[in-house]
Amino acid sequence: MDKFIITINREFCGGGNYIGKKLSERLEVPFYDKELVNMAAKEAGYAEATFEKVDEVATNSLLYSLIMGVHNSTQTGILPDNDKLFNIQADIIRKAADKGSCVVLGRCSNYILREEKNLVRVFLKADMDFRKDRYEKLYGQPEKGTVEDAIEKRDKKRSSYFKFYTGHRWEDTEMYDLVINTGKIGFDNSVDMIIDYVNKMSK
Repeated sequence: MDKFIITINREFCGGGNYIGKKLSERLEVPFYDKELVNMAAKEAGYAEATFEKVDEVATNSLLYSLIMGVHNSTQTGILPDNDKLFNIQADIIRKAADKGSCVVLGRCSNYILREEKNLVRVFLKADMDFRKDRYEKLYGQPEKGTVEDAIEKRDKKRSSYFKFYTGHRWEDTEMYDLVINTGKIGFDNSVDMIIDYVNKMSK
């Protein structure tokens, strides 16, 4: 296969970042995650911290954009920061895919790149107990509420973001080629499974 694109959507604390990086290392292709925020901020002339606050956060700006007639425009100073970030990141994701094989984490990449020929759309999930244990190991205890509350809040934010910008449900299995329960088979086995899928696509 000359080129392939792997997009990863993931439940919080389901191992998305780890698996994305491992895929990048083993397949020797670029991995795009947080650096998309930095790249988008630079392109828009903003400080990175400004866009980090609105990364993967949906807004109520759609009505405003429709009224102004500028939704999906990237004109500086017109769109709210969230929409501006999304549009710039979408352009960066498309350009990255044009360059060659890569792994992209989140940010509606499975939808943005839906016209790509050799696209592998992955959704990673895990049982709540597994994710709670991972959260506690990575972050300790949240300042407010329970660990489960913190996880569900992050999942809801990602789901709302996806719905807002794509019109589709984040958890809809029709949006993916592979849905993997990482808590049951482990992160490294999940990496193996995705690579095996990519290899079989080329045959």
